[in-house]
Amino acid sequence: MIIDMHTHIFPGHIAEKTLKKLGIAAHIRPHTDGTLYGLLVSMRHNGIAYSITQPAVTSPGSVEHLNDTVLEKLLPLQSQGILPFGGMHPDYPHVRRELLRLKNAGVKGIKLHPAYQRTDLDDPRYLRILHEASDLGLIVLAHAGVDISVNGYDYASVEHVLHVLKEVAPQKLVLAHMGGWGNWPQVESDLAGAPVWLDTAFTYGRMDTYPGMEPSPHSDTVLTSEDFVRLCRRHGIQKILFGTDSPWQDQGEYVKQLRAMGLTGAEQKAVLGENAARLLGLSDPLRI
Repeated sequence: MIIDMHTHIFPGHIAEKTLKKLGIAAHIRPHTDGTLYGLLVSMRHNGIAYSITQPAVTSPGSVEHLNDTVLEKLLPLQSQGILPFGGMHPDYPHVRRELLRLKNAGVKGIKLHPAYQRTDLDDPRYLRILHEASDLGLIVLAHAGVDISVNGYDYASVEHVLHVLKEVAPQKLVLAHMGGWGNWPQVESDLAGAPVWLDTAFTYGRMDTYPGMEPSPHSDTVLTSEDFVRLCRRHGIQKILFGTDSPWQDQGEYVKQLRAMGLTGAEQKAVLGENAARLLGLSDPLRI
C-alpha cells in the first residue's frame, strides 16, 4: 500500500485564497483545489491508501480550535484513509495536556513548522514539545530546511536538528523535505544515519507555476535521481517516508517519479508504504 506522509488540506471557504497566496509567494501552483474532497479524489485516482494531513498552526490561540476540528472529524476521516495530525505552537502554554488529549483520541502525531512559527527548531519551547511528544509516543513531523514561501532565515537547519537530537533524542521525529530543503549536501554529510525519519515531500520533480508566472527561482534546487537515491541509502532506506506535500505536488506523478529513480523493488515498497505503516502502527488499508 502507498502512504503519503505529508499532505495539506484547507477549509473550503479559504482554500482557494490560501493556495493562491502561498503559490504566488513560492512561484508554484497546486495540483488539487486544496480541499478534503480534492485530496480524496487524488487518492482514489492514484491508489493512495492513506494520506496524513499536516496542519501549520500560526498562533498559540488557534491550537485548541484546530485540534477540536481534528478530533471532531477523526473517525470519518480515518474511514476514508485520511489520518490528520494535530497542531502545536511553541507559545502554547498547556503542551502536555493538549498532547495527551490528542493521544487519547487516537491521533498519531503533530506537525511543527518553524518557518511559519518564526522559531528555531532547537528553541527551548520546541524542545519541551518534542520531549513531551516523545514521552507520549507521538510522532512529530517538522518542516526542515528553508521554506520557499518564506524568504531569508532557515529556522530548521541541520545544525538546529543536531542540537535537538543532542538535547532531547526524540523517539519519533520525522524531518520533512529529506531532512532540510535545499541543504541536502549537509544533510548527507552531517545528518545521514541519525535516528530520525526523512520524508520525500517536495524534494524532486518539477515546480509547476501559474500561467504567465515567472518560474520558481528554486527550480534547479531539487534533488537529482542520483543524489536522491544516494541520500536514501546513506541515511537508511528503512527511515525514508514517501510524502508529496500535496497539493503542491501531484500524488500520481510523484509515485511514478519515485519508481523511476533507481531504487530496487524492495526499496520502493519500503519507501512508498512499509516504513510509514510501521511508524504509524498500521496493517491493512483502512484498518487503524
